[in-house]
This record gives sequence, structure tokens and C-alpha cells, in this order.
Amino acid sequence: MNKNKDVAAEEPSGALMADVARLAGVAISTVSRALANPGRVNEKTRAKINAAARQLGYTPNAMARGLRVGKSNTIMIILPGSPYYGASQIIPQVLQSINKSLIQRGYNLMIANLDREEASERHILDLAFSGTVRGAIIFSSKLPEIEGRSPAGAGLPIVSMLFDMSDAGLPSVVTNDREAIRDATMELIRSGHRRFLYIAGPEGNYHDVERYAGVLEALRTEGLSEEAVSRSGGDLEYQHGFEIGIRAADDFMKLAVRPTAVIATSDDMAISFMSIIQRAGLVIPEHVSVVSFDGSPVCEFCSPPLSTIKQPVEEMGRAAVELLLGAIGQTQDAATMRTVIRSQLILRESIAPARD
Repeated sequence: MNKNKDVAAEEPSGALMADVARLAGVAISTVSRALANPGRVNEKTRAKINAAARQLGYTPNAMARGLRVGKSNTIMIILPGSPYYGASQIIPQVLQSINKSLIQRGYNLMIANLDREEASERHILDLAFSGTVRGAIIFSSKLPEIEGRSPAGAGLPIVSMLFDMSDAGLPSVVTNDREAIRDATMELIRSGHRRFLYIAGPEGNYHDVERYAGVLEALRTEGLSEEAVSRSGGDLEYQHGFEIGIRAADDFMKLAVRPTAVIATSDDMAISFMSIIQRAGLVIPEHVSVVSFDGSPVCEFCSPPLSTIKQPVEEMGRAAVELLLGAIGQTQDAATMRTVIRSQLILRESIAPARD
């Protein structure tokens, strides 16, 4: 009986799954479970199956044909590896918006591993190739890729949120990072500020590139040189926003001529920066004005309340779901590869005109 059952399981995906099972010394049904739902198979057995699959050149693409691909009502959201430089503040809002929109349309949300280590990224790829999920939304990061496999290769509908991958063929929902921070910098310049400190995120990060470019655009527009802005942060040694803000405060205090305004690329950075310099005896905004990016609810309750550029994450979550479900239903307009939703500058007591 068991043998016949295994043969039946093999038929849809061809003899290759049987070859993997024989080489690994397990039943075909165990191979199927290991590739479709890795958590249901112990690590030792799963390692043998993965090794056999690699040796034979077998990929879950073949197995996926034997599953009811596209019949799942589960959507996977792939979160950034480390919720570095401020994303931790807005992730709950993003998840709430996406989950609410999906439930209204009859779908469930699955949250992929946060750590984005190799093992968890393999699991994400297995889910993508197995037919376990109907589509995916990737949040503020690149697609995981291991040994040439990425979720895009599984034919899975994917939407990128808060990271523009439209050039790579992925529908993307983003905000106007560059324009928003340019406008905030212009607001500071109109208030008399001429020397700035920019607290940067990880070097080369999409958001940091866009936001710093916005600062430079504002300076050029007002006839100021790039030397008007100093930078702190920007490497990968300090990956969490609070740590970057603490180091920026130390850099600020050491400057011979201190800037009168600080522009932080995340709320986390700004909050820790403000805390440290106030402990050192400086007063915000009398000694330095501070503005940041993200619009976390906690900004309103800082001391003083923090001026911030609020990302429309609820609206962006809804837009990402609409794009994804349009791709699943093949009703997506090919022209809507990039959806831009504007952020809003919220002025609070952390900003004041520059003093002589």
C-alpha cells in the first residue's frame, strides 16, 4: 500500500523525484514534504534530501508542477534581513495595512523569516517554488537568491514595496524619497540654516542614495556648495538606526564648527541623536534643529516632538496588495510598474530658525 501511495505521489512531477528519494534513502512523500513544507521534516533528513537534489540537478520547479500551484490563498511578505535604520518603527504599520487588505480579499498573510540567514532564505525560496504561496510582497530589500535561485524564477507574482525594482521587471510601490527630503532641506534653508549634518544609512542603500541626493539638490538650488553638509554613518558596521544616531551625536560634538541643522535618514537615528546631545547639555532646537524620515508615531512623543517626513505606509500597503492581486488575476496594467505615493513633511518643535 505504501509503495503504491509513493508511486502515485511521484507521477505528477516525474521520475526525478523518485531518483532524489532513492539517493537520499527516503520515501517520495518525504521528499515532497521536505521541499514543500521544510518545517515538517527533521533537519537531518532535509539535509540529505537537499544534497541529493543538488547532486541530481533537481529543483523544486519539477515538484511544484505536482502541487496545485496558484491555488493557495496565502501571500508571503519577505521582510528585510535586519530591520536596520528605522524600518523597525514602521514594519507593524506595513503589516497591519497589508494584512487588512488581504483579509478583505480572502487571502492570508505569511511573514517570512526576519533574520534572512542562508537557512531562512532557502526556506523562502522553497516556499516560492513549492506552490505553498500564491504571491509575495518584498519589503525594502532585494530578492533572496541562493545558487542561482530566486523567487522570481518560480514564476511567482511579486511586488516590491519601499524599494524600486521596476527596472528589473518587478512592480514597485515607493515613496518620493528624494523630493520629500529635498523639500525638508529647503524648509531648513528658508529658516536660515546653512550648515548641515546628514546622518546616513548603510552605504549604497537605495533609500540612503535617494535621500542624500535630495539634500544635495536643495543645496544646489539655493546656491550652497556640497561642503555645507557633513556626513555621519554610512557604513555597515553599525546596522541599527539607534547605534548610528549615537555615533552621529559623538561626531557632531567633535566638530569645530557645528551644523545648525541635522537631517537623519530615519527616525531611529534622530531619536538617539537627540537624546545623546541633550544629555551633553545642548538644547533642541535652540542649538540645533533636527528632522528625520519615516513618520513613526513615536516622533510625536519625543522631547521635543520630532519633525519627520511621514511615509504613507498604510496607503502603500494597500497599493502593493492591489498590484499583487492584479498580477495573480492577470489583470495588472503593464504600464503600472512603478507606483509613487507622496510622503508628507510634519513640522514639530524640533525645528526652529537658525541662530547667529
